[in-house]
Amino acid sequence: MATLTIKNMPDDLYDQLKRKAAEDHRSLNGEAIFLLGQAVRERAGGVQALLARADELRRRAPNVWVTDQDIEDAINEGRR
Repeated sequence: MATLTIKNMPDDLYDQLKRKAAEDHRSLNGEAIFLLGQAVRERAGGVQALLARADELRRRAPNVWVTDQDIEDAINEGRR
């Protein structure tokens, strides 16, 4: 496995990472790997991940729909 050294990490970021690791019952190294992996996967997913999340939210609130007309009405209401 590869090794990564992080230089010049701000003290407050280090402290936040250390607290998060303790909360998640991980080592500092384990938490850094987990968060880096999560960030890379989210970034790699891009638009597809965003659309999947939107679909998930639609399924959780199936009766909530906003139409183009609803948006136009809200815009016009704000102009009055």
